[in-house]
Amino acid sequence: MKTFLKISLVTISILVLLFVLFLAFFTITDYKPDATFDIHNTYHPDTLKRGDTLTIITWNIGYAGLGDEMDFFYDGGEQVRATNENTQKNLSEISNFLSNTCKPDFMLLQEVDKKAKRTYFIDETKHLAGLFKELFVFFAPNYKVRFVPLPVTSPMGFVHSGLLSLSEPDPLKSVRLDLPGKYSWPMKIFMLDRCILLNRYPLNNGKEFVLLNIHNSAFDDGSLKKQEMDFIRNLVIREYEKGNYIAAGGDWNQNPPGLIDNKFNKPDGYENFLLTGIDVNFLPEQWQWCFGNEVPTNRSLRTAFNKKTSGTTVLDFFLLSPNIEIVSVKTFDLAFQNSDHNPVRIKFVIKNIASQIN
Repeated sequence: MKTFLKISLVTISILVLLFVLFLAFFTITDYKPDATFDIHNTYHPDTLKRGDTLTIITWNIGYAGLGDEMDFFYDGGEQVRATNENTQKNLSEISNFLSNTCKPDFMLLQEVDKKAKRTYFIDETKHLAGLFKELFVFFAPNYKVRFVPLPVTSPMGFVHSGLLSLSEPDPLKSVRLDLPGKYSWPMKIFMLDRCILLNRYPLNNGKEFVLLNIHNSAFDDGSLKKQEMDFIRNLVIREYEKGNYIAAGGDWNQNPPGLIDNKFNKPDGYENFLLTGIDVNFLPEQWQWCFGNEVPTNRSLRTAFNKKTSGTTVLDFFLLSPNIEIVSVKTFDLAFQNSDHNPVRIKFVIKNIASQIN
């Protein structure tokens, strides 16, 4: 009996020690980005003109691993990753859409894997950069973890993923801005480090067009999103007060103000996702939230996609400053075949007037 107890205590001690060492290693090696770091600078940027009509498309491509056949364990489903064949098919179809269907001046993409077990270590950033050799390409990591231990039975493993912005004009500067708000330890060492990918383009009036690629927190209790949104509000107001022109687009992981969602399936399928909306008074009324009420941009991953029963909503949209005039906004209905999000395109004009400071 004593021998059994001794062996049990030794075994438990070894397991505890291994667990402590596991946490210590990943805490020490945790990705800790600076609050700000420059991705690109140039002394010879392309200058945009007031009065120009420009086009942006935003799309969370779901790392080409969340096609219509997928559910996802974190959303209440069972699967961890798509097959290699489906991942490559999704990436090919995503590429075809971006290169053939729409040719915008700017592309804001989210969940683009640089190197990850879940996408069979395909470098999607390199693939897309090679597809659009005529564009300037900028990558900001927001998910850089050596080993994601969930689910325990089939861990996600290594992930290096982030935001990808592609641009026809060469910006003056591209910078990664770290967003405030982190999960508590030890969860934070396995979670995303949310950020904004910001590009600055000079205008012919001496001001700047500031373009933000956005991807807010998803599975929090709302407290992280609040910190992120406060940061975004202060940032865009500060830029507007300088006389700059601002467009922010991406996956906000919340509904836009004024969304009429009675045309979508009731989002009761969002099991682990707290679906909230941005307050209508978040910014002064002259600021413009640009989205469509006809086509959803996101579907629940609780089950494989079913047009009649899967929860759907709008999480992907744009924010424009008052000195920008919206021409049109369109959500492309791709039936979530290759991603759990649909792409959204906006056309707008940089007004040929001075900023009206609020």
